[in-house]
Amino acid sequence: MNRSLSVWLSASRPQTLPAAVIPVMAGASLALAKGALQWNVTLVILICALLIQIGTNFANDYYDFIKGSDTEERIGFTRATSAGLISPAAMLKAAWISMGLAFIAGLWLIWIGGWVILLIGLLSILFGFLYTGGPYPLGYNGLGDIFVFLFFGIIAVTGTYYLNTLEWSLLSLSVSLPVGALSVNILVVNNLRDVEQDRKSGKRTLGVLLGDKALKVEYLMMQGVAFITPVLLLLFSQAGFSILLPLLLIPLALKLHKSVWNHTDKRLLNGTLEETARFMVFYGILFASGILFSGL
Repeated sequence: MNRSLSVWLSASRPQTLPAAVIPVMAGASLALAKGALQWNVTLVILICALLIQIGTNFANDYYDFIKGSDTEERIGFTRATSAGLISPAAMLKAAWISMGLAFIAGLWLIWIGGWVILLIGLLSILFGFLYTGGPYPLGYNGLGDIFVFLFFGIIAVTGTYYLNTLEWSLLSLSVSLPVGALSVNILVVNNLRDVEQDRKSGKRTLGVLLGDKALKVEYLMMQGVAFITPVLLLLFSQAGFSILLPLLLIPLALKLHKSVWNHTDKRLLNGTLEETARFMVFYGILFASGILFSGL
């Protein structure tokens, strides 16, 4: 692979991209179960979601470097800007290009869904930059977890369902909860790994504000949301037993939980982060299958 392309691919942080793909899959599966899935609409939604996620990652790479958060003490994955592989100007330009392409692709979705989709799109792009940029960056003030839960859970899933069906649904809101929770867990592992470096650089994540144990408890709670939601859907909706398919992942969840709580070297959390993202993929596939087969 061309070295430049490899650098840009790494800078896009592919290990985080399940947080863009799985919410669209969940919303689309519910629309398909209702007989209302529009494949062309869903494909454009997926393209926009990926572009916004990648643009956000590029913006984070740039702003973390500018703010001095990425230092030589960093133990996480290599950041292209701080490593001198991509210039700050090029990284910021790439973020704007990614967001711009997402907006252009989303114009058709705005035509379909109206002003509410325009608002969601603009806010997604705006907060993609404000996550680490601006005068009050969300990720630097303990608000990153809330942002991820809202935009990569509730908004992404319900928005996908709405654009396919042109109706809002409490059921799609319920489906969004485990998706948002597992997206948060990717961030939780990232923040747990980087607590010491973030504290030194003045980045006030929840780990810095509340300590390692709070993040470990948060990880467990988000796993709980992921496994309790299918049970509640079985009990309080028209879902059949196939909605419980994600519970097959409980042994893997326990393994991840053990890794988060008992790691002896925070460098090991790089592997845990990738495994947490893969867990989200497996969960998304089983959850989508359960939705389709359960008669929701």
